[in-house]
Amino acid sequence: MTPSHGPGSPWSDLDRPPLNAASLRRALIRPGGLWTSLDLVPATGSTNSDLGARAAALPEGAVLVAEEQTAGRGRLDRTWSAPARSGLFFSVLLKPDVPVGRLAWLPLLTGVAAATGLARAAGVDMALKWPNDLMVNVAGERGKEERKTGGILAERAGDDGVVVGLGLNVTLREEELPVPTAGSLLLADAVSTDRDPLLRAVLRSLEQWYTRWTDADGDPAASGLQEAYAAGCATLGRTVRAELPGDRALTGEAVAVDGDGRLVVAPPGGEPEAVGAGDVVHLRPAG
Repeated sequence: MTPSHGPGSPWSDLDRPPLNAASLRRALIRPGGLWTSLDLVPATGSTNSDLGARAAALPEGAVLVAEEQTAGRGRLDRTWSAPARSGLFFSVLLKPDVPVGRLAWLPLLTGVAAATGLARAAGVDMALKWPNDLMVNVAGERGKEERKTGGILAERAGDDGVVVGLGLNVTLREEELPVPTAGSLLLADAVSTDRDPLLRAVLRSLEQWYTRWTDADGDPAASGLQEAYAAGCATLGRTVRAELPGDRALTGEAVAVDGDGRLVVAPPGGEPEAVGAGDVVHLRPAG
């Protein structure tokens, strides 16, 4: 049977073939492993919302992947959308047995895992913007520009669950960018934009980091997570403006990520302050 190539067909853009759910399951689901199920849907509003609604009935390790996400959400209720099959849009259900105060490390852990896995599979140097953005360098009019190619959102689900979602631009073209500050692996000259191995690499890396972190009772120092995050964080060492709750802003140098996952900002002539929530803007290039 010849596949339909109409607008709604998974083969309507031959540069963006569909994911292979059966192949992904064979590669990722194994006895004793973290991943226990993997569902692939053609489109949904939000994988985080869908997985969160089913969290009570699912074991840890459930993965939900969408070829297209029409109402994806980021921090501060920002929307995230992209053409079908142009990226990786997925959520995972985790139920970590760690102190509640250490759950704030989950989005940072996911960032480290994604950056590590994609560096290997896509051959792209990725940087982490505190607390939940994945950045790449893209050639622009003034040389290399730092652009956001991915975002992470972690949400509590039920009494013991956390749903962590990741949206990543893979083959988004310049004319498809939602904003000029967005990027993609394609625009960063990735050696591979094949989404199957990229997704496998991210989920395997996430399993490795999550296991290390939970084995250490969620301790970011003992698991090596705090050191790894600091090493890959493009925010540290830069002048930033943190937009804080209550219409307050804090400007200064980002000097550390503390043991609670907070960004420590040192204002000129003032005492350093740990920021746990808010929006952070890079005001000065790294270096």
